[in-house]
Amino acid sequence: MRRLGMGIMAAAMCVGLTAASQPSSLSNADRQALAKAVASPARSDTNRARDRYRNPAATLAFFGVRPRDTVVELVPGGGWYSEIIAPYVINGGGTYYAAAADRGLNGFRALSAKQPAPFAKARLANFPVRTASDVKVPDGSADVVLTFRNVHNWAMGEQPYASEAFRQIYAMLKPGGVLGIEEHRLPESADSAREKSSGYLKVSTVRRLAEQAGFRYAGSSEVNANKRDTADHPEGVWTLPPTLRLGDKDKAKYLAIGESDRMTLKFVKPR
Repeated sequence: MRRLGMGIMAAAMCVGLTAASQPSSLSNADRQALAKAVASPARSDTNRARDRYRNPAATLAFFGVRPRDTVVELVPGGGWYSEIIAPYVINGGGTYYAAAADRGLNGFRALSAKQPAPFAKARLANFPVRTASDVKVPDGSADVVLTFRNVHNWAMGEQPYASEAFRQIYAMLKPGGVLGIEEHRLPESADSAREKSSGYLKVSTVRRLAEQAGFRYAGSSEVNANKRDTADHPEGVWTLPPTLRLGDKDKAKYLAIGESDRMTLKFVKPR
């Protein structure tokens, strides 16, 4: 209990510091509920160790995610953020969607099987929607849509679909709804060709995609910045932890850098 209590206090302090320097719609009760979700003993020690790179309490507070919201998490992967967001929202009376291509939900399904109680009321949907038979997040239903380190995948490859992805996100949000994006950041001065292979994107590229879809830019936070990351590595962003694609080669060097430098951007669907 002492460990849990200390964790809640630390997370609450983190949220409070962010709220002091960034606009946030969270009440004190919301911040306490968020801090409790971050400090939950159900989270694995491995996931908890990455909080120093991902700053979940401060990030979600900046996006203004409230426990009573309808929240869509796009492409949740193994569920690192789902482990925090789903209980926070579901226990607060809100609605949580995990949305991805069918196989992209396998990690979330595995997490749900291990911890059925927090995820029993989670809803699954396809993203992006490609056929009439796909289960979609209903248009105009979401208060918040979140995506963590996914936009580069939509923009890469021989058939990029980033513009369509943003169009679908815009459709699922209510007027006044929020799109929160965390993404690996490429310096504006870098060769734009690197966006096709490195896993990093420029802030200007992400803003262009969002604004072309109709979103209004609502601000940014440096909570996930990492000045040690040069964004210029032999295997792109996957050179760094947690992937460490080079294996033991220069491992200490890349562990010292830590996870990537990341933009944290907030957009709003106009009313």
